[in-house]
This record gives sequence, structure tokens and C-alpha cells, in this order.
Amino acid sequence: MPGRLVLLFMDVRRTTRLLGCLTSAAALAASLLATAATDARAVDPEPVVVQQDFTTADGVALRTTLTSQGPVEARPTVVEFSPYGNNSQTFSFGPDYNYLLVQIRGTGSSRGSFDALGPRTQRDVVEVLEWACAEPFSDGRLALAGFSASAIMLFNSWHQELPCVEAAVTRSGTHELYRDLLVPGGIQNLLPGAGVLGLIGAPLVLQGADRVTDPQSVLDAFSGMFSTGVNAGLAHPSLDAWWQERGWRGDANDIPVLLIDGFFDVESRGAFEAYRALRDDGAHLLLAGAHDGYPAGTDGGVAEAKAWLDHHVLGVDNGVETHPRVQLLMSQGDRIDYLRGDVLRRDAADWPVPGTEWVPLNLASDRSLSLTRPAQTSTQRYATVPSIPTMTDVPNAAIVGAAGLDLLTGQLPLLNQDTLAGLTGLTYTTGSLGSDVDLAGPLSFEVPLSTTTPGSGIWVVLSDVAPDGSSHPLTVGRLSTSYPGVAESKSLKDDQGTIVQPYGDYTNQQPAKPLQVRDYKVELWPVGNRFEAGHRIRLTIVGTSLASPLSLPALHSIRVGGPDGARLLVPVLPGSDLPAALGG
Repeated sequence: MPGRLVLLFMDVRRTTRLLGCLTSAAALAASLLATAATDARAVDPEPVVVQQDFTTADGVALRTTLTSQGPVEARPTVVEFSPYGNNSQTFSFGPDYNYLLVQIRGTGSSRGSFDALGPRTQRDVVEVLEWACAEPFSDGRLALAGFSASAIMLFNSWHQELPCVEAAVTRSGTHELYRDLLVPGGIQNLLPGAGVLGLIGAPLVLQGADRVTDPQSVLDAFSGMFSTGVNAGLAHPSLDAWWQERGWRGDANDIPVLLIDGFFDVESRGAFEAYRALRDDGAHLLLAGAHDGYPAGTDGGVAEAKAWLDHHVLGVDNGVETHPRVQLLMSQGDRIDYLRGDVLRRDAADWPVPGTEWVPLNLASDRSLSLTRPAQTSTQRYATVPSIPTMTDVPNAAIVGAAGLDLLTGQLPLLNQDTLAGLTGLTYTTGSLGSDVDLAGPLSFEVPLSTTTPGSGIWVVLSDVAPDGSSHPLTVGRLSTSYPGVAESKSLKDDQGTIVQPYGDYTNQQPAKPLQVRDYKVELWPVGNRFEAGHRIRLTIVGTSLASPLSLPALHSIRVGGPDGARLLVPVLPGSDLPAALGG
């Protein structure tokens, strides 16, 4: 029996490491902070760590861990809510702060039932902050920090008054859990969902000794995990009340927030939308990397994050509030080169960048993307064959790539290009650009389309095509054919009133009738890339990623040319002239 227990423990450890390669926010955050932490350890005293349970109003014990440099005394305290168990804190701001890690109910060593960051867990946030503010380790000034799931926890709770909080720093995280991560475009995204559940489940097993004397807590924890999987994966395919309780529901606070993310991140849409919701409170947006990795020669926003709290919590006059509201680290053709340090820095006063012009590129029967709309209407067809994620699923490819897959694709670069993927779909490409063109912002793909199979998916990829013909995916758009509706009042429009970021209506399915042509507006998540002179812009239409559920094959027909043919609206930054670069 002891030998079997050792083997079981080893299997759990292997499983945990594998899941960590998929989506371990804590591990990546630790790497971002490694340099700063090493320097700090050289001079700081040994940290004091104190674990205790906080009991919520409904009688559930939440495990908290206070970390203090030197003796525990009243200091500003950074609070993070995490579902990933012991030692899952993702930020470090130096010895001037205490750090309180709170394990979310039903996870790690906390009792209760996990509710997928829903209403009861959101109430826990308020109760913990009220308690922490009055504890001897706090001087009454709290700050919030969160990466990925712990950032989602904060965004979900912002409609409540969060006591004693002076400022916050978040990295990644969803603004709406349904729309930004788990069911984007009404299409289930299995990879991050499975990875997150695995990462939450692993600490439940590894910290199981805490529950030996409390069998009911074991039942509560695993029933919460099971119900979350069922609810998120099966019971709620549309954006209903269950999902709406797990997304942004308003701002009841006046808290300055620094939002950090990357253009290739698996949750990138969330940071952009959260910034737009919080900018009146003084929010800043820094695109410096998250799950997707960060460029060599940069610190991933570590220094900016520390300066943010030092100013807003400690009152340090360091000028961080005068930094550009929006700081963009953009790629120049390829994510891998971006990670190697090939970045373009652009600053702006807001997001979307003021002065951005959305230029329409029309799809043509000769597979070109053109400034002019072809006069003649034609129909083009493709089969919805499942596509290889490394080639077409930019957000998921980036998160797995940052955890090790990039080593493989570095040896086999065709794996992260869309050249092969285009063989099973349709590709449309501009001519060579005569000058550099910077694109940054969300995109909209407008397409009249019919399908043979209700419930199929529209999947489009924007790529940068280098002069050697290699094609590098930059961002993706997804939409189930069951959701043709758009909420105009929530959609982003340009100065002419054209929808440039459609806000899809996923509240009710409207399955397409076979061969019925309907107009669709597909939201592509924001791109941030310089298309250099000699490069080309490409749109690829393929079947949904293998990271989504397999479905019955479908034949899609799209209309190109004529007065209502398919077109792509691309965000051109001030200083760039796409029509001129294309000889227009």
C-alpha cells in the first residue's frame, strides 16, 4: 500500500505539471517577477508567513496566508483571491507591503463549494476586505492584485463596494467569462476551461490532508467542481443569467487600476474592455504580455506595477500617474520574433487609440483583399474541416506556446503559420505594402453566409505575410452560425456610425436554416502589429479549432463582391496610410 500511495502521488504531481504547462498563471507570474524578487531577497529579512482561517457570514472557513517581510506589523496590505491553493500568489511589491493570499471557497484548503466565481464567492471578497482592513496587520490601506482567475474574481466583484481599497493591479482576466474565454462567439473553448479546472482540482488533491477530519468539505469541494464543469460546459450554452452573474456588472468604486495584458493572450479581450469600463476612475492599460509571455529585454510590467501601488497606496511622488494612459508593445510581423524582443512601442491617450481609422478591405473572387468592392457578385465555398490550433487558434496557441510549445514550433515553423491551414479553407490577401502600416484595435468581419449544417462555426484568422511567403497568425474571430444578432447599443462604432467591434447577442440561439443566407458580423479580438513594407495582410476562413468541440461537417458559402459582399474592417493607427500603402 505505501508503494501504491507513492505512485499515486507521483501521478498527481505529473498531472499537475502537465496542466501547469497549459495555463499556469502563477508559474508565469513568478518568471515575470524573478529578477525583482532575487534583488529583494538579497536585502530583505526572512518573510514571516501566518496561515489562518476567515469565517464568512454563512459559516464557511476560507484559508488565508499572510506574508510579511520581517515582524508582522500594520502595513498597507495587498490582497489576492486565488483558486490555485497554497503559494499561488502572482505579484510581489516589496517589503513595504504585507501580502494576503485568500484561497477561494471550495478550492485549495478553503471549505465550501466552488461556484465558478459566482455571487456567493463575490460576496466573500467584500467580507474578507472588511475583515482584513481592521486586522492588526493592516494600516487600513488595502490594494488588490490578480492574474488570470484572480483578476476575473475582481472584475466579477466590481459592482460591490470594495472597502479600504486604494488601488489595484491586474494582469489578464476576463471582463465577461462567457464572451472573453470559455464560449467566445458562442463557440465553446475547451482548452482553457479544462486546464483551469485541472489546476483548481490539483491543489484539492495535494492539500487533501487539510480535509481528512472533515468529510463534508471533501464532498462540498468536489461537488462544486463537478457542477461548475456541467454548468459551464453543458447546461448554459447561451449567455444567460448564470453567465451574466460571472461577468462585469458595473462599477461601484473609484479605484485606480493598472491593467496589464498582451495582444496574444488567451484573455486579451478582457483587459481592453475592463479599461474602457474603468478609465473614468483613472485606469491605465499596459500591453506588455501575460500568459502569452513577454518580450525579451522587458520586464512584463513589473516596474510599472510597483510604481502604480507605490504612488496610489504609499503616496510616493514617482510620476506614474502622468505616464501614457495606454502603452502598447506591438509585434512586427510574428509572435515568436515579438517574444525575442522585436517590438514596436506606441503610446496613446485612450483605447481605441484616438484617430484610428477602420479601413474596409473587400474580399474578391480572385482571393484578394482590395480597397475597392468588386462590382460582380460571386459565391465561394469551403468545408468546415477542424483546423489545427497552432495554425489558427492564436490565443490558445500562445498560452500553450509560452509553456513550452514554442520550442517545438521554433524547429517546425510551419506549425504556427496559417499556410497549410488555408489549404482547407479560403484565403484572401492584399498586395505587397509600399510602406509600413500599423494596425491596433478590434476588427469586424462582415459576411453574408449560408451553411448546410445548423450550429456550425465561422472561424477567421488575420495574418501577416512576409516577403518569403510565410504567414504568421495575429488574431482570430469566432462566431457560431446560431448567433447572427448584434447588440448595436453595446457595439463600438467609428465616426461614421459603422460597427467596428460588434457586440454579439448570445442570449438566444437562432439556428440557421440549411442554405439560408444570413448576414453575420464576426468580432476579431484586438490586433497590435506593424505590417512592414513588402508584407501583405491576409484573412483566412477555416473550420473551428480542434480546441473547440467537434461538430458535424458543414459546407459554408459566402458572398463576395457586389453591394453587400464580405469585407474586413481593419484599425489603422494615426500616422499610417493603408490606402496609400496599397497604391490607392
